[in-house]
Amino acid sequence: MSDPSRQPFALVTDDDAMIRMDAAAIIEEAGFQALEAGNVAEAIGLLEDHADEVNLLFTDVQMPGGRDGFDLARETARRWPDIKILVASGARSPGPGELPEGAVFLNKPFSAEVVHTRLKELFPDGERPEPLCR
Repeated sequence: MSDPSRQPFALVTDDDAMIRMDAAAIIEEAGFQALEAGNVAEAIGLLEDHADEVNLLFTDVQMPGGRDGFDLARETARRWPDIKILVASGARSPGPGELPEGAVFLNKPFSAEVVHTRLKELFPDGERPEPLCR
């Protein structure tokens, strides 16, 4: 997938701008184009506008505004079931029913290698961006 216009999109959601930028860079290394959101409401707005282009939601759990990353993951799974979901947190692990079926949880802090390994679990061979096929 050397043509950037054909790269899949990922929505990276985290209220901490530095962590969001780092996560977006890791996602871009994996072959995705990153959209970024700082809270659940912003993420839902981006999904409503770009859901047909987004292949992956990468979200933190703790966020401002009354809704957390688990809420975002469940709503994404319900409204856009084709989007793969990766949820990360250093403070909370998912309880029963908090993660939608098929979503993957990742403990923070994380490395690019760990994120890429989880992405390989989420995406079958034929759906992986070229950098993840290596």
